[in-house]
Amino acid sequence: MDGIIGVYKPKGMTSHDVVFKLRKILQMKKIGHAGTLDPNVDGVLPVALGRGTKTIEFLQAAGKTYTGSVTLGLATETEDLDGAVVEIKPVLQPVASAQIQTEMARLTGTITQVPPMYSAVKVNGRRLYQYARAGETVERPKRQAEIYQFELVGTPEYDAQQQTQTFQFRAVVSKGTYIRTLAVDLGRALGYPAVMSQLTREQSGGFTLEDTHTLEEFAERMQMTGDLGGWVEPLDYALKDFPHFTLSASQWGEVKDGKGLPASEVPKTAPQLVYVYAGEVKSVVAWNAEKNQYRPYRTFKIH
Repeated sequence: MDGIIGVYKPKGMTSHDVVFKLRKILQMKKIGHAGTLDPNVDGVLPVALGRGTKTIEFLQAAGKTYTGSVTLGLATETEDLDGAVVEIKPVLQPVASAQIQTEMARLTGTITQVPPMYSAVKVNGRRLYQYARAGETVERPKRQAEIYQFELVGTPEYDAQQQTQTFQFRAVVSKGTYIRTLAVDLGRALGYPAVMSQLTREQSGGFTLEDTHTLEEFAERMQMTGDLGGWVEPLDYALKDFPHFTLSASQWGEVKDGKGLPASEVPKTAPQLVYVYAGEVKSVVAWNAEKNQYRPYRTFKIH
């Protein structure tokens, strides 16, 4: 079975747990997910099957859409509700929606983020969460992220008893964006410590929540029919945003032998192209300026 499926990951389960269970359900080993979701986050998890695992990097490169909530008035060591509270600042007066929207707009576009200590980013060969669990600190590398949309959803809720304020948001972001950190940065801009108090990934790798199925649904489908049928998207699903070039029989013969095609036949139109022959995706090629032609980058099937 080769292709890509959209899986709904529930809260309380790691992305690796999903893959482990799917290997049992589908009775196959070559399975990988595209874009890790933390255990306390639910939503869309694209999963690649068989030769589809070669498309994971392309699935991950696409933008992602999240909905969630930010709570003002406290900060934790993990930037979400799972960690120990490290700071409290009572919200004595509700923050106006207009002020929240203004600061959200300022965080839209290209921003610089510092990864949270409780993250999988590696520094000097160790993951940041390993330093954090050992009580150690280390300088964290800054990274750029693109925030395409960051919007307030609904009316903020003020808790006079707890002296906190919670509001919902929707964010469309680039690969590698830390939503927890975005929530903390927004709180800081509003003058309060903050945490990401809830998060759902609504879109990733071309899949929306409506396109996904639960592990229970996959198991039931396999038990009833023995295959996933139309639930499996072809390899090209991960490459639909790339320009495609259809090869002739003679060109395919050259490509199949590992040769590049001259620029006179395939001029540069994009950094990467998808080669298609006889209606089937064969490879992704990348432009090589030195050779002045596209060269193989990722091969899916040669025969």
